[in-house]
Amino acid sequence: MRKRIYWLLPDLASARRTMDDLLLARVSERHIHFLAAEGTDMSGLHEANILQTSDIVRAAQMGLMIGGGVGILAGLAAAMFPIIGDTPQWGMVGVLAVLGGLFGAWSASMIGSSARSTRIKRFEDAIARGQILLMVDAAPGQIEEIENMLQRQHPEARFEGMDPAIPAFP
Repeated sequence: MRKRIYWLLPDLASARRTMDDLLLARVSERHIHFLAAEGTDMSGLHEANILQTSDIVRAAQMGLMIGGGVGILAGLAAAMFPIIGDTPQWGMVGVLAVLGGLFGAWSASMIGSSARSTRIKRFEDAIARGQILLMVDAAPGQIEEIENMLQRQHPEARFEGMDPAIPAFP
């Protein structure tokens, strides 16, 4: 499982040099994400997308759990009071749990896509001042190498921490 490393860079020129250095260090472009103030020219950089900048993943997970739970309860009610016949229809529990989970994940992800990520909220002031946030999704064996390279070649950059785990798909 990859870990996300956060660095703040002072300006666009530093971000572009950092991107080049990371690519030379064989970090895949899809694992490098930059976030800057709206309207900043991000040409030459791999800009962070909705999966990195919003709470869509977290919201979908919560919606799946809540929707699935509500689906189970509705399924139990439907099974106990059958519409057709006199015997309980226990299959309704599974069907409504799956449907509730899917609906919950979908509806919550729509809400989460418009909410700023709680993981990058702490960087909003720095970004508003013109700094650029670098997020690198690194494999456990790469972390130390990437951190050492950035400290050595980019003394203007500031290490801002690491997330212990990121979802596999963003």
